[in-house]
Amino acid sequence: MNHGVKTRKLSRTRRGRTALLRGLAADLIVKGKIRTTEAKAKELRPLAERLVTYGKRATVASRRLASSSLGEPREQVIRKLFDELAPKYADRSGGYTRIVKMGRTPAGRDEAVIEFV
Repeated sequence: MNHGVKTRKLSRTRRGRTALLRGLAADLIVKGKIRTTEAKAKELRPLAERLVTYGKRATVASRRLASSSLGEPREQVIRKLFDELAPKYADRSGGYTRIVKMGRTPAGRDEAVIEFV
């Protein structure tokens, strides 16, 4: 039984899942919009929202938290998060991302687009 389990496994080990979400989050920050499966988008949303919240604080500690959440990413990712995205959402108290369902592909997956609002 799966009682009380809140995360999706995404057919991966814990380390593989963590690496996948970190990569998706970094791509989302850089590109602003990515196309993926619906399950991955739903798992990515809380991480992306948390990262923008760190960016809004704009302290050294929050930079370090964001950097460790992304697994020591490229400097470009952190710079874009703190200098471009966070000020854009300064007046907003949450709900920075949107998931748009694209429907089922011929391969049988439910595709979705996750983007910043």
